[in-house]
Amino acid sequence: MSVTINGTNGLTFNDASTQNTSPFTGGLGFRNRIINGAMVIDQRNAGASLSVPNATLVYGVDRTLVYEDTGASSCTVQQVTDAPSGFVNSLKFTVGTGSTATAAQLAVAEHRVEGFNFADSAYGTASAQTFTLSFWVKSSLTGAYCVGLRNASDNRSYVATYTINSANTWEFKTITIAGDTSGTWGTGNGIGINVRFDLGSGSNYRTSTLNSWQAGLLFSNSSQANLIGTSSATWQITGVQLEKGSTATSFDYRPYGTELALCQRYYRFANCANRDNGAAANTKAYANSVNFQNMRAAPTVSFTAVTSTNVSSRSASNITEYGFTYNTVASASASMFDESIATCAIEL
Repeated sequence: MSVTINGTNGLTFNDASTQNTSPFTGGLGFRNRIINGAMVIDQRNAGASLSVPNATLVYGVDRTLVYEDTGASSCTVQQVTDAPSGFVNSLKFTVGTGSTATAAQLAVAEHRVEGFNFADSAYGTASAQTFTLSFWVKSSLTGAYCVGLRNASDNRSYVATYTINSANTWEFKTITIAGDTSGTWGTGNGIGINVRFDLGSGSNYRTSTLNSWQAGLLFSNSSQANLIGTSSATWQITGVQLEKGSTATSFDYRPYGTELALCQRYYRFANCANRDNGAAANTKAYANSVNFQNMRAAPTVSFTAVTSTNVSSRSASNITEYGFTYNTVASASASMFDESIATCAIEL
């Protein structure tokens, strides 16, 4: 492989793809399009194990979800401290009692990249750029596994395989993806590209055509290991990186505060408090403004009470991507106090 370096384009690989080297233009200083690829941020669970109910999206860490609707029981997902050298955390999915997927059933782990963070890919045009996906993976079940990339409309797909050679051993994998010159690709605050790791989904999502773009919703192959159908099987991943160019570079570590802020664009907590002395029962006691750094769009807001006295209900109004009004209603004609945590979510 040859690489040309200049002050205008940064790195130019021999397949004509480029990697800008400026930290201010999305180059080597901010090259990874995966947020929380090292699995260090876990706002929801703080490292606790979560059950994965059938047909329910579950975020084991921020920005990476798992989903299965095969009927496998007692499956769990968790941020753990088992990781390869240079990393602290990984995401671990554990099958309880396995169940083999029927044709339309799913078992996947997935990361959805926002369009703003993928717009420079030029996908859907003659200038579509090459990208490289790299990651560390570990599983109790050896064999071939599949990863698929697709657009938001689920009508353009790229399927590749990787092999887990040794059970319960961290292995580093890289996959180079030629740019897609067809299809419609999001460039705004919706989905830009989906990265989906198959864990044993049904035959409806399989293709015999690997390593090239094609029409349809596809992310697997007949060689895929049946992890979801194997009781007590485990699958772990960390160091996930999607970057422009035809070669995998070292993992793009960002400051913890920066990574947390990136995650909070999609999911965050906010402290809320209202007080009123002598509030009339069943009337709005107080409205308080809650502000934060812009989220992706206006979020769904829910509340968990921390401390409350004479509170009938709490609600959010005037919700925007940068805050909301926090309202409480008194339950008695007496002093009212409420302190709550607001959960604000607007995942892709």
